[in-house]
Amino acid sequence: MAVARPFTFLCGADDFLVGRLARERFDALAAEVPDEFAREVVNGFAGNVGEAAAAVNRFREAVQTVAMFGGRRLVWLKDVNFLADSVTGRAEGTLRAVEDLQQLLAAVNPEETLVLVSASPVDRRRSFPKWCEKQADFTLVGGDGEAGGDALAAVARAEAQGLGSRFEPGAVELLLAKVGANTRLLVEEVNKLAAYAGEGEAITEAHVAELTPNAAEGDFFESAEAFFSGDLRWTLAALGRHFFAGGDARPVISALQNRNRILLQVRALLDAGEVRLGPRGLDGMPRAAAAFGRHFTGATEKSSFNLFSQNPWYVGKLAGGARLPSLRRLIDNQREFLHAFAEIIRRPDEQEAVLRDLAVRCLPEPAAPAQRTPVPS
Repeated sequence: MAVARPFTFLCGADDFLVGRLARERFDALAAEVPDEFAREVVNGFAGNVGEAAAAVNRFREAVQTVAMFGGRRLVWLKDVNFLADSVTGRAEGTLRAVEDLQQLLAAVNPEETLVLVSASPVDRRRSFPKWCEKQADFTLVGGDGEAGGDALAAVARAEAQGLGSRFEPGAVELLLAKVGANTRLLVEEVNKLAAYAGEGEAITEAHVAELTPNAAEGDFFESAEAFFSGDLRWTLAALGRHFFAGGDARPVISALQNRNRILLQVRALLDAGEVRLGPRGLDGMPRAAAAFGRHFTGATEKSSFNLFSQNPWYVGKLAGGARLPSLRRLIDNQREFLHAFAEIIRRPDEQEAVLRDLAVRCLPEPAAPAQRTPVPS
């Protein structure tokens, strides 16, 4: 692998993506350094100023060491975190250590030593990252900011494409809703789903629903899905499976309350004519957010108390996935959830019975099968 610049510098907001690409680059560079004793990895993670200075000193020793049997050396300064806009990153001692690091990198001779630096996160407003952009084989992984929905979706699609697969409409959105902003888990899930779908086949929404765990917020508990579908039999069966596996009642009630809060807000907007259910979910959310978002001042983090902090696709999925209960029914649900929570405190050894009673009170009895009138012979 030919190196046109003195060293390679990889950085980005997501440490997993940066680390994965850095490992690929290190393995590629290692092909040019066959002597494994001439390869060295230096840990650049620092929790304070002293550790940042120690990491730079270890790196100095590594780049200034001569290969035992002659030839090139390869040094990887890995997991550097003291270039961020943090207390450690802003400290005067750290800034001096970064100046020393810049001098070391400026003196690197790639004919003698191949150098790879991977860092996350990095404050690119500072002079050192700007210098690296000009001097190094520089790569910014995943953009500057934290991985948002669009960035994570792009990661998932790129991973699927690299595996010879693709996502059908709605599948990647459901995957993000289930996994959350966990890039490592997201990539692992894409690999699993692509393997299940088969080479050259698409990953469908059904694959994600069946195979991906509910790691984001618990809103995808099967019990919650069954409850808000209005299916009593499915709800009771899901509760049975949950408690058979040793589950607790509290996360189920929390999932029910979170879902119910969102649907309460959706139902209020629908009844007021501010939004409407369309073929692609809930239409009019941006307009409703502009009109009513001011009432959620200070509630900027994702929360079931703030409808407009939710993923619009997810809200449309909740509202359009099954028959939306009336506002009165949703309010009654919330009262029943509070009653069930109090009952669990009073009867801690009867949690399954409490939730089964809750389901029976809130959901309609399934219709009895029609009786067939015998035909006279």
